[in-house]
Amino acid sequence: MKKQTAGIATLRVAVLTLALAGCATAEQHRAAVANNSNDRVTVGTVQREIRVGMSSADVVQVLGSPNMVTTDEQRRESWVYDKISTETAYSTSQGGVSALVLGGVLGPAGLLGAGVSPGYGEASGAKSVTQRTLTIIIKFDNAQRVRDFAYRTSSF
Repeated sequence: MKKQTAGIATLRVAVLTLALAGCATAEQHRAAVANNSNDRVTVGTVQREIRVGMSSADVVQVLGSPNMVTTDEQRRESWVYDKISTETAYSTSQGGVSALVLGGVLGPAGLLGAGVSPGYGEASGAKSVTQRTLTIIIKFDNAQRVRDFAYRTSSF
């Protein structure tokens, strides 16, 4: 009897392991579909590439076209880059276990003790939404050279 109980316990562990092996968390799904391309504008890009004295053409090469251009009372331009990204990851998993248990004793009334165990099924899901903003302000002098720049980032 102990050998049969140990066999059933081993079977349950094996089935549970297989059922859970296909599950992935929302964070794992997010990592799988994340945009890690090098053409994104990031704080690191600003810190590495933008320098006081750069020409406006060089800034366009690094950051692209600005979202907004304004001028001050001395007709000097300020460029604003406003980047917003939203990442959504949704993960679902479904699992189910159904086992057929055969056994019993053949007696005068037929097969006794044979049966089917009830099935078990479960579904779950998780959703994660992250928003990030990056605002870059670049101020130019009269010769269209960077005289000052600032940036601000947030994540929520």
